[in-house]
Amino acid sequence: MTSRTSFQNAAASGSSPIPSSSTIPSLAVIADPPVRQMDGAAMDYFLIEAVNALRESSMVAAARAKKVEQEMLEAGLIPAPTAVPATLKDGQRDSVGSASRASSVKPSVDEEEEAVRTRLEAIGMHVGANITERLSHDRPLFADTLDAVKFICKDLWAACWDKQVDNLRTNHRGIYVLQDQAFKPIARISSWEGRAEALKKAKLYVAMPAGILRGALIRLGYQAVVVPEIASLPQCSFQLRLPKGP
Repeated sequence: MTSRTSFQNAAASGSSPIPSSSTIPSLAVIADPPVRQMDGAAMDYFLIEAVNALRESSMVAAARAKKVEQEMLEAGLIPAPTAVPATLKDGQRDSVGSASRASSVKPSVDEEEEAVRTRLEAIGMHVGANITERLSHDRPLFADTLDAVKFICKDLWAACWDKQVDNLRTNHRGIYVLQDQAFKPIARISSWEGRAEALKKAKLYVAMPAGILRGALIRLGYQAVVVPEIASLPQCSFQLRLPKGP
């Protein structure tokens, strides 16, 4: 009865009741919130659909850019594309003509795939940098590139893909090859057209993981070139080219 009366008096006076210490979250929880988890298979399928969504988005963006370009051509704001000379050889005509059509009609399939790959790699770089900062904020600076790559193989790989790298090779000259015999991002990829088509599609789905590795290394202070290679599904390897350590 007393608590109800005090609450009513506080409401009548316009002041809110003072929260108890048990209802105030600690600073540690605010600074480092608990990790929220989701089903691994759902995340795998989500990433597959994310690639498809980015592909459709790139097609829409290319069509919009083409429409704006056509409107500017009709208004005389930009010059018309140069015509291909008739004296060119057939091979040259095909090469130059295809390039001209790609700029004046619509991007080719390779250009569309490259646009999607670029966007996926950029997304991966942000993800890799942020995850690496979270995983390494209590660690001292790495002594050399090998220690940084070992961190990638163990901590980052486990955080992103639930396991460590199966094999790490290096020539001790700044080239490292990371091999995963069952790489999770491409483990569920298939195609009704056969394994060759599935392998071709898988090369696009490793663009974001390559960006994750590159972003992680950049956050650690290393400018690296990351080249993914897929020989057969679900195997995948990444070649890291880093500046040679001291």
